Amino acid sequence: MPLQEEIDKTRQEIRTDGYSMSIGEWISLYQNNEIDIHPSFQRFFRWSDHQKSTFIESILLGIPIPPIFVSQRDDGIWDVVDGVQRLSTIYEFIGILKTDAGEQDKSTVALQKTTYLPSLEGKKWDDPNDKDNSLTQAQRLLIKRAKIAVNIVEKESDEMVKYELFQRLNTGGAIATPQEVRNCILLMLNKDLYDLMRSLANYESFISCIALSDKLYEEQYDMELVLRFILLFDKDEESLKQLKGDVSVFLTDGIREMARNKKLDYGHIEKAFKKTFDVLNESLSDESFKRYKPEQDRFLGGFLLSAYEVIALGIGYHYQNPPEKKQIISQVKSIWSNSIYQESSGAGKNAARRLRHLIPLGRKVFSPQ
Repeated sequence: MPLQEEIDKTRQEIRTDGYSMSIGEWISLYQNNEIDIHPSFQRFFRWSDHQKSTFIESILLGIPIPPIFVSQRDDGIWDVVDGVQRLSTIYEFIGILKTDAGEQDKSTVALQKTTYLPSLEGKKWDDPNDKDNSLTQAQRLLIKRAKIAVNIVEKESDEMVKYELFQRLNTGGAIATPQEVRNCILLMLNKDLYDLMRSLANYESFISCIALSDKLYEEQYDMELVLRFILLFDKDEESLKQLKGDVSVFLTDGIREMARNKKLDYGHIEKAFKKTFDVLNESLSDESFKRYKPEQDRFLGGFLLSAYEVIALGIGYHYQNPPEKKQIISQVKSIWSNSIYQESSGAGKNAARRLRHLIPLGRKVFSPQ
């Protein structure tokens, strides 16, 4: 198809509208349950108290605020695609932000000193018990009358537009990692699948085996490891041969496709995952994915992704007939002297090419005798 035809066709699939709204109107929409800011997303956004205070400072000073992007649902309610943190900061400051359970958070928020308004330190929206540290009515009205534009992806647009938009707007922004973007996309697409992945990430045997640092947990790396498992453990060999390009893109595209699969076998995924990490935990526990040093007969160092790709995905493929404990220990040790593993892993190796070699290796190493 010629470029211009592609442009014309895709533009017809994306319908948008936009205009300016006062913060008072944004407040009314939220209080009337006409906008969904996805409370679950809050765990993925990391605005500090200082960033929140700076945002309120910008509103008071009349500094233009970037537009909020929303997607209009069939029931007319707006899903916030980009701007969750901006809106939630406003709602939290004025005291109407709701928790995941839908209850109003009654805690009072006090601002911090900012660059241009150092006197904001300790200021609250309107605390009847602390009027001296509350904004005046004129200051509150100044905030409520400030404008923030809205860009609306209308419901007639292709259903994947808002997820694509979310990914493009949030990659490299307030969200720290690609997996956090995927988590948010998944929450919008298929909350049941997100809940399954979260429960698997919290599975005791899995936690014991991966032994991640606190920083990696903060970056949702445990969820990425779950995603890698469920996308790849039973993928057919022909599809594995087609793996190429950026693995991060593959993971994002893969979870979107899986989330839209109405016939997805949740039970199969859960059984394979839990059986895999139960047998690994019983055999090697937190040494499961560490480097093996044969000269010392010891596992050393921290978690290695290449080991995970061979061991977890190899055992997962055979989860209905997994090796016994003694077999697993000797099989895992053998991987570290395997020429395919040595040639395909290590720094500088292409991730997609690595997977094309390591996954079949794992399936062969852990195949039933």
